[in-house]
Amino acid sequence: MISTAQLADTLKGRAITPDDPDYDDARKVFSGAIDRRPAVIARVADADDVATVIRAARESGQELAVRSGGHSGAGHGVSEGGIVLDLAELNRLEIDAEGRTAWAETGLTAGAYTEAAGAHGLATGFGDTASVGLGGIALGGGIGFLVRKHGMTIDALLAADVVTADGELVRADAESHPDLFWAIRGGGGNFGVATRLHFRLDPVESVVGGMLILPASAETLDGFIAEAEAAPEELSSIVVAMKAPPLPFLPAEAHGRLIVLAQMAYAGPVEQGERVLAPFRSLAEPIADLLRPMPYADIYPPEQEGFRPIMALQTMFMDGFDSRDAEAILDAIEGSTAPMAAAQLRVLGGAMARVPADATAFAHRDRPIMANVTSMAMSPDALDGPAAWVADLAERLNRGDEAGYVGFLGDEGEARVQAAYPGATYHRLAAVKAQYDPDNLFRLNQNIPPAA
Repeated sequence: MISTAQLADTLKGRAITPDDPDYDDARKVFSGAIDRRPAVIARVADADDVATVIRAARESGQELAVRSGGHSGAGHGVSEGGIVLDLAELNRLEIDAEGRTAWAETGLTAGAYTEAAGAHGLATGFGDTASVGLGGIALGGGIGFLVRKHGMTIDALLAADVVTADGELVRADAESHPDLFWAIRGGGGNFGVATRLHFRLDPVESVVGGMLILPASAETLDGFIAEAEAAPEELSSIVVAMKAPPLPFLPAEAHGRLIVLAQMAYAGPVEQGERVLAPFRSLAEPIADLLRPMPYADIYPPEQEGFRPIMALQTMFMDGFDSRDAEAILDAIEGSTAPMAAAQLRVLGGAMARVPADATAFAHRDRPIMANVTSMAMSPDALDGPAAWVADLAERLNRGDEAGYVGFLGDEGEARVQAAYPGATYHRLAAVKAQYDPDNLFRLNQNIPPAA
């Protein structure tokens, strides 16, 4: 096993061990259900440091976790007793506003990138959370507030600098290592550690969007999805059915009531955006209407510092949605006693669907709706009830399809990973894995073992 003193002496960055006062903070990931104690956290300074850590893990046989933002629901950003390769200090960004491209290091967060690009009236679409790290979301797919207008994050990825399992730094793009470039666009961290990503930037100076909260009924929820499907592709939305939390801008009488909470972004002219949003506002008398013209960077909702949710989650795709689904969701939420229980729905299509299914490792281009069912617990020991509730509602919504979005998968086993990469996609990924990581060094992820 590698000596942490040797690693500390070799790195330009820093090796954090259990003896360091900031060790407990450094090992935390977003999920409050994860409490792992790595032997060392290598907070790398550059690609050479990344190669050093990879070689150390390979030679010692220790488990290697790679962390960007730490938002993996399965806790893949931290190892029990192994090495954590922490990308947090790789956060440089170079924007070519005239050429509409950017080189971003993979420890950068989606919020920081979006703020900097927004100063030039430009954007790359990521997810729905500012604190997510680019190294995770950009390789897993990226389905956020620009997905219908400008596609997924992987659709804006032009190239990547990747350190492979043998410690070699390679440039992967359409011309150089094209098989690797195909695989990392949706295949996650199975093939190496991306240190820099080259993105296309799209002109998005502002959006008409924000939050709209309506009283929930099956008719309202079903109507919302129907309107979102019929809306022009400039509109992307994320709608959540849940009981109203005690948000400061909600009247006290709304707290605990069933609501439809929508986050919306219309990436087009303000007047057109107002017309497109009008039918949603008329579905029911809004409890809160926070939709307005805003800089795109303001679209991310505020995050509570130190918030580490303990939750069960199941992700799926749906080929349709009707009043029966809406009733099943609202009935289940009404009957839940968990601190939070919710169903999130994202209408897809548009630019995302126009990319051929085999162009990247994300093969679900034709799926019109993504659903995430989630429930929260107060402690990891209390997760059994929420997990059972999630499984029950997911089964009621599922029509025999096990496919899901890899970015929201938890620790759910090999069958779910294969369903995330159906058929030929999985076999092609396994072949690329065999070429770039034949010993499966990068296995703490939604793992694709190398083809025999």
